[in-house]
Amino acid sequence: MPPSRGWGVGAEPTRLVLVRHGVTAHTADKRFSGGLSGVNPGLTDEGRAQVASAATLLDGSVDALVTSPVRRTVESAAILSERLGLDAVEEPGLAETDFGGWEGLTFGEVRAGHPEQLDAWLGSLDEPAGGTGESFRVVQHRVLAARDRLLASYAGRTVVAVSHVTPIKILVADAVGAPLEAVYRMELAPAAVSEIAYYPEPSLRAFNRT
Repeated sequence: MPPSRGWGVGAEPTRLVLVRHGVTAHTADKRFSGGLSGVNPGLTDEGRAQVASAATLLDGSVDALVTSPVRRTVESAAILSERLGLDAVEEPGLAETDFGGWEGLTFGEVRAGHPEQLDAWLGSLDEPAGGTGESFRVVQHRVLAARDRLLASYAGRTVVAVSHVTPIKILVADAVGAPLEAVYRMELAPAAVSEIAYYPEPSLRAFNRT
């Protein structure tokens, strides 16, 4: 039987509304800032304002609010929680890449101190970041597993998911049938809103709305 295509007659999609966290001090300094193993900075005042503004883009009814367990996403979800009237549920699979020994460093600092390691990471989706961190392929695996859990738990409903640059790009690339390398060709602003509807075939409805 050929694979299904399209949206299905009368099918209610599961809407996954993806919100990137607001800025932190690391965002402003363009430092590698991954998951729970690093410095784990919180939002700045600017970051909190960005998330509050992003909340106005969340149109329609929302059934659930989930978040990466990283501090900046938890704080962002708390802001959205007040607007939506929903408690946030943590989903570890939505966390940012673990950058290993690069955590807290700028790209320039990594280039100066670990040039061969950086070149290997940029040249292979299977190379772990920072020597002991995660590769893009590993992050893809856990992010798509998290997506599958969300689709199973909230079928036919709307879920706001607060996450990070890499996981959101991975979900978008998967939705449009692009290879994982597509993450290199996307830009995602702080507190940007994207949306994917699953019918169950995915349909990208919005990307990088601010």
